[in-house]
Amino acid sequence: MRPAVSLLLLFALNALAWEYPEHREITLLALQRLDPAQRALLERLWSQARAGHEARLCAQMAYASQGAQPTCLDYSAWTGIAGDHSCSAGEMLGTVLDSRWILRVARAGARLKDRLGAATRRDQRTNAVRDSDLALLRADREYLSRARAGNADFLIARPSVTVDLPGYVQFALSPQAESNALASYIWYHAHALAKARRIAGATLSPQEYAQAARAMLADEAFALHFLQDSFAGGHAVGTWGSAAVRKGTHDYYNAHGLDVVSWDNRRFVALGDAHMQPGDAERASSAVRESLARLAAALDDKTGATVVADVKMQEPEAFNVCRESHFPTAVGEPDMLTVLPIVAHTPVPGLGRGEGALPRFHSEIGPFIGLSTAVRGTVLGGGFGSTESGAGIAGGLDAAIRLGVGLKGVLNEAADGQVFIDFGYRKDSNEEGGASIPGRSAFVVRWRAPFWLIPGDLLVAAPVLAFTAPRKLKKMGMQSANGGLIPWQTGIATRVGRFQFVLGREIGLNFYRQHNVAIPTPGVAPDNQTVVKVGSIGVDLPILEWRIFRTFSMNQSSALGIQFYAGFDRPTSSSVVEPIGAQKPSLDTIVTGGVRVVFDWRHYRH
Repeated sequence: MRPAVSLLLLFALNALAWEYPEHREITLLALQRLDPAQRALLERLWSQARAGHEARLCAQMAYASQGAQPTCLDYSAWTGIAGDHSCSAGEMLGTVLDSRWILRVARAGARLKDRLGAATRRDQRTNAVRDSDLALLRADREYLSRARAGNADFLIARPSVTVDLPGYVQFALSPQAESNALASYIWYHAHALAKARRIAGATLSPQEYAQAARAMLADEAFALHFLQDSFAGGHAVGTWGSAAVRKGTHDYYNAHGLDVVSWDNRRFVALGDAHMQPGDAERASSAVRESLARLAAALDDKTGATVVADVKMQEPEAFNVCRESHFPTAVGEPDMLTVLPIVAHTPVPGLGRGEGALPRFHSEIGPFIGLSTAVRGTVLGGGFGSTESGAGIAGGLDAAIRLGVGLKGVLNEAADGQVFIDFGYRKDSNEEGGASIPGRSAFVVRWRAPFWLIPGDLLVAAPVLAFTAPRKLKKMGMQSANGGLIPWQTGIATRVGRFQFVLGREIGLNFYRQHNVAIPTPGVAPDNQTVVKVGSIGVDLPILEWRIFRTFSMNQSSALGIQFYAGFDRPTSSSVVEPIGAQKPSLDTIVTGGVRVVFDWRHYRH
């Protein structure tokens, strides 16, 4: 199980900056605001690039009125497909032109755009992203398998407060630097420029021109994805730390915003995925517009100059940002520093680990130890005696030590992938009603784990798939955390808390010690009853969970919730106490149900 957990923690690093419709909106604005002559040039190029793919590629490069059911892909959509639905420009172009599923992604993005536009509350936004992610999981089989080897869509943290923009660019491009958003942008933008200049100076047949145009546009779209990511708060903070810290910091600043200053001295609050405001789109689109303008200018360059050696004009760049953790040395060529006016629009990232670093936030990911307490009310459908049919009620208190692994929010805020086991003690009051069950105590073992199709399947599959089919395990794990293959256990956010059907995810076993119970036995002298010492096991199966609140600090969380559960109490041992020598009566299983008000506290390891 441990290798499987480690694998899922690694996959949790796949953190988006902007959602698909937000990427598309930024590019759409940039294209609309290009200089008319430059836009006309790119539109002509797009028209020729469509040759042979007119059904898949929209007639308009920037299709502002695509509606909720897109039937084609415009160029604006390519930046949303890049990075999140592909790992290289070559893979992205193949996906755009040939895949059957990419239009389903576009339609999920269009629906998400409408829902985010109509959202006025946090819970509405959470539910919109949850439903979109589930749709993307169904549409894109590899959506969860594109684990990043590095941090290709994050700005690398500044090494010091004195570094200026040229120094930062050189630092980000150095072969020692881990892959990052700035290097990703410059690498692919440089290849797009090289192709543009080759196209401008070459004599090509219409077919060759169309192929070269598609390759150049693919490189630029892939580059623009990472340029746009640089404007998201959770990506501009400067990434470092453990997986849980990086994920938690990303999520916090994307949702709450980050006070930043750009390299060209403009101050603003940067938000992130699913929280984009008009100002965010305006700022990012300005940089994208300048990048596209530079590309258009390169198309007029008749010198045939190039910034990348041996560039293949008709093939999109194949550098895999998901697999490779460092860029080749060639990314640092001096000519690439001409992008400084574009990069100057981006936020100055935070400092690396140490003095002056921005506050970090630990997500609920990783191993934890905690305490859980509960107050319960239980309805018993009768008693252990066969003649005890009347319902009764009893109260109870639970207390337990909790050990587990948090996988909450590995895909989105609504996800629930927590795995834990409790060891504790339970005390019940006397039953009031149709049976004569006295106050009892029990040792409690409770565990919780998500499942893919049937309870326990992920726990069985994980040790095997972690070594034989890690991608399949990843998909199963993420689907399990988001409600399962049939997502009926997906969390639903509301104004009054979060609701989730949890039947099969959690089970509580209560090992009751033997207690004296008076069992009605007509005909047994002197009182028509037999006192029996009964030991039993009670099983609780939570059905619906209502989480009223959850708070989280750097490494601790606390939550209050209500569980509605069903179960049973089955006798496991019995012996007659009195009358001495009386025959032991038959004992029935009691059907139970009730409500648990649960408080839990956890401390996560860094």
